[in-house]
Amino acid sequence: MIRLEGVRKTFTAGETQIHALDGVSLEIDRGEFVAIMGQSGSGKSTMMNIIGLLDQPDEGAYLLSGQNVAALSEQARARLRGTAFGFVFQSYSLLPRMSALEQVELPLIYQGVRDRRRRAAQALVRVGLADRIGHRPTQLSGGQQQRVAIARSLVVNPLVVLADEPTGALDTATGRDVMTLLSDLVDQHGMTIILVTHEEEIAAFAHRTVRMRDGRIIEDSGAASAAVSPASGGPRSLDGEASP
Repeated sequence: MIRLEGVRKTFTAGETQIHALDGVSLEIDRGEFVAIMGQSGSGKSTMMNIIGLLDQPDEGAYLLSGQNVAALSEQARARLRGTAFGFVFQSYSLLPRMSALEQVELPLIYQGVRDRRRRAAQALVRVGLADRIGHRPTQLSGGQQQRVAIARSLVVNPLVVLADEPTGALDTATGRDVMTLLSDLVDQHGMTIILVTHEEEIAAFAHRTVRMRDGRIIEDSGAASAAVSPASGGPRSLDGEASP
């Protein structure tokens, strides 16, 4: 589903050029749970930003479900970014005066979805927060706030969930709970999740680990081979229909 071919990305700092990605090639199939690991500056976050259409490569190809997304206009990229990807970050990015339900509704408001309240409530039930729908962030624990953020990423029915250090602000036990939730989304619902982390214990929840150093992939623990759970009906294709 995701295919990078010889992707390069260079940043300039003063007179120095930093090769954040140096000819990276990678394939990820539907239903995989992949952890991307590496020290600070290894290129892992740059690669995630390119996969999530938050940035563009300087060279190389990026195909999403067979479509060359580099050839899309910025407007088309923005539209695809809002429907194909769910984002979960270390900071929960919740608005202080909104309830959990209202937080999860936000992506659907931007898309003009009419039954957004029902869908938002279903997403919160899915992450185990049926009894916290009306609570504001100050009434929720850190783990519960991250679950709201995960529900917000799921409500658009994305092709891929991108999680960048999702447990970084959590204690160890709560972090394990969040990772168990993400694992269940893959194993029981056929989600595709790409996780960026520097913690071995967190990466161990994934089915596959990709290690990076100096903008290159130095180790890949397994080929893309995960199957989609039939109970989920399969993730959507780019046109919004369920894949066969």
